[in-house]
Amino acid sequence: MAYERQQQQALEKLDQSLARLRTIIKRGQIEEAINFMERGALKDRFEDLQNLLNIGNTGNYGARGVQNTRPL
Repeated sequence: MAYERQQQQALEKLDQSLARLRTIIKRGQIEEAINFMERGALKDRFEDLQNLLNIGNTGNYGARGVQNTRPL
């Protein structure tokens, strides 16, 4: 349950950053947009989500965080 909540929060933060990027681009601030994507908040949000997904895919763990030893 906590993992799904963390995923949803990370997705919402990424969505907010994408909305901010759209606004920057609409204002014609291309250099700021590139910086926002390559070194700014958008890059950070994407990395946060990527790390969360990578952690979720390491090992075959059950709901209690212990390794699931039975076949699926």
